[in-house]
Amino acid sequence: MRMTCPHCQKINQLPVDRLSSSPICGACKKDLLTAPVDVDELTFNELLASSPLPVVVDFWASWCGPCQMFAPTFKASAARHANRVLHVKINTEDNQMLSQRLNIRSIPTLAAYVGGKEVNRVSGALPAASLEQFVQRALAA
Repeated sequence: MRMTCPHCQKINQLPVDRLSSSPICGACKKDLLTAPVDVDELTFNELLASSPLPVVVDFWASWCGPCQMFAPTFKASAARHANRVLHVKINTEDNQMLSQRLNIRSIPTLAAYVGGKEVNRVSGALPAASLEQFVQRALAA
């Protein structure tokens, strides 16, 4: 999968099965998983099929006020759970077919996947404590 480094913005090519091995950027040598990863439908499908880590997905859109307000909370959670839980962002405007297939009816919507299967879903921007509970349930699944 292609992943942009959250530190230097360089694009890295990373096999999905290496996600659990604390991947670092080939350019700046910093951790790649300390921020949410923006993915498209193809990458999302690859992640679900192969990710060794639980995947927490934020379905959002750029015009959505609550999505924008929730983004820093989601980013902080990604940093806190780096290399244990993969935090992913999917823009519903850019990935409308995926949003329809997954029955995303409101945004922001959070979904947790473990072993390729959805284990939890909630709609609405969560406060940090509620997001932490959501992530902990994914880790426990």
